[in-house]
Amino acid sequence: MPPRTAPSERQRRLGAELRKLRTRARMSGDAVAALLDADRPRVSHIEAGRVDVPRNGLYKLLRAYGCKEGPYFDALMAMAHDRGRGWWDDYEGVLARRALDLAELESRTTTVRAHEASLIPGMLQTEDYARAMISSVGADHELLDAGVKFRLQRQRILAGLQSYHAIIPESGLRMRIGDAKVMRKQLLRLIELARLPQVTVQIFPFEKGGYSTFVRSFVLLGGPTPELDTLYREHPTSADFIGDGESIAEYATMFERLASLALSPVDPAAAPESQEPQGSLSLIQHVLYELR
Repeated sequence: MPPRTAPSERQRRLGAELRKLRTRARMSGDAVAALLDADRPRVSHIEAGRVDVPRNGLYKLLRAYGCKEGPYFDALMAMAHDRGRGWWDDYEGVLARRALDLAELESRTTTVRAHEASLIPGMLQTEDYARAMISSVGADHELLDAGVKFRLQRQRILAGLQSYHAIIPESGLRMRIGDAKVMRKQLLRLIELARLPQVTVQIFPFEKGGYSTFVRSFVLLGGPTPELDTLYREHPTSADFIGDGESIAEYATMFERLASLALSPVDPAAAPESQEPQGSLSLIQHVLYELR
């Protein structure tokens, strides 16, 4: 089978991890080729995610690289074994590859930390809000329907996550996406989801200054092992999937800074009247009042 020209993010990440392990073990590409009974170009293709490595071959590589059996070892084996098939495949050729890659990555995620610079995060959007937002960029009817359906399907992971923590600027509450009815429904949905035990929502108010305006939207996705955590940054026509530990640590620090400055989150165990007067729930309710 010829090398693929457009590997998925899962395939690229698996290859990058194998290259990292080989470099750390100080093994040459020729030595790995001999181990796999393959030629040197095939090793390069494996490390670029352009061809798959057989399960028994991957096991040999990990052992040769000194990768001890445990969560990281098991996660790499799973990345090669599952072949990335999932519900998102129904959208291949309809939505951008980066959207499918994100959905596949989310399927392996256990924790999410999201900072949204101006809008309600996709994971927390209502159908009407998502439709109004996607239609605002000029999507045709078919793409609009597919985009909304895809976004709602992605939200299914919320129920299985260990934690989802979103920091949303006050502008995300006040920016009118759709009409007042759409926004009221969206803000009520935000409160509803924020009361789930695994969901934390904080609002970054205007009065706290401009720190959040210097931080672009980003998502930190954590899995069963920190070595495979991913930083996701979306751009208008592309997206970055970053597995570099230093970059992830830098953004994790920024997230902690944002969380420390933001209003206190909705307390899932407390009644509305006992919530902190100047907390996130209070501000959401204030904006709701203004939308009457």
